[in-house]
Amino acid sequence: MPTNLVAENAFGYLGTCVIFWMIQLIPQIWKSYRTQSTDGYSHWLALLWAVAAPFLGAYAVVQNLNVPLIVQPQVFCALSLVSWGQCQYYSHKRSKVLAAAMTLGVGVLLGGLEVGLIFAVKSVYHDGVGNTRALDFVGIMASVLISIALFPQYYEIWKHQEVIGISVLFMVVDLLGGVWSDLSLVFKGGKLDVIAATSYSLVVALDAVVIICAMVLNPRANRRRSREAAAVRDEEEKGSQRTDVETDA
Repeated sequence: MPTNLVAENAFGYLGTCVIFWMIQLIPQIWKSYRTQSTDGYSHWLALLWAVAAPFLGAYAVVQNLNVPLIVQPQVFCALSLVSWGQCQYYSHKRSKVLAAAMTLGVGVLLGGLEVGLIFAVKSVYHDGVGNTRALDFVGIMASVLISIALFPQYYEIWKHQEVIGISVLFMVVDLLGGVWSDLSLVFKGGKLDVIAATSYSLVVALDAVVIICAMVLNPRANRRRSREAAAVRDEEEKGSQRTDVETDA
């Protein structure tokens, strides 16, 4: 497809500034704060996404992708760490100070990791005329981490037999962000960056699984709870009737 700079950056900004940067993880962070709970939300999802961000960021910098796609992993990492910190506070019962210190500490380590990856890859890549294996490694590692991060969440869904804890709006926004970012790569022109496109496409596919599970399992769980509540009411009514009969006798 021919290069279209306007479309490239437009879709890039939709994928990052509007979707990823501003509201991608905010629904999840707000849900955890509002309910004061992260039950049913896997802290491994947030942590692994944070760890994936330096690899994706280094790949975007070395490949000289558009500015939104370079900034995207940095904000993605920060918001993932905030969400992970909430898990430490709400589910693991850490103190606020300890949870904040853990979050900040991991953030510093990941920032150092990304800087190290950028310099390491650039030292052998040389704008594509050197060894490309290092660049392929960070790109593939980002895809792998982003992909496996959702599997602990799938376990939470299986355990509870419904989607709780994780914000479905977060999943929808995340999916749309992947779509816009993919379109940004398409309009970049030249050879499609397969590794970056794979990362974003995996996000779309794996988020879709969570959304479908919520659409299928949550109504079932609500009906099951309604039946259980009705059964309890029936038992209470029968017990009350037996008590009345015994009293009359």
